[in-house]
Amino acid sequence: MSETSLLNELNATIEYYVNRNGYQPTRIILGYKAYSNLMKDKTFADEVNNSAVNPNKRKYKKLKIKVTKDDHQLELE
Repeated sequence: MSETSLLNELNATIEYYVNRNGYQPTRIILGYKAYSNLMKDKTFADEVNNSAVNPNKRKYKKLKIKVTKDDHQLELE
């Protein structure tokens, strides 16, 4: 799976979550391999790197990112 399609999947998942529930999720839960693939995408990496000085408080689209031990996990909470 390419980085761009994974980013498109993440964006579509966020949009679907908002349309279904009527509010933004509080955080994105990503597996470490999915996070690594997403960081290869310049758009995602720029937004995440510029979101906070502390790497443990990074955000994408104002949603907190939590990296897990699962390989390719992609969930919203």
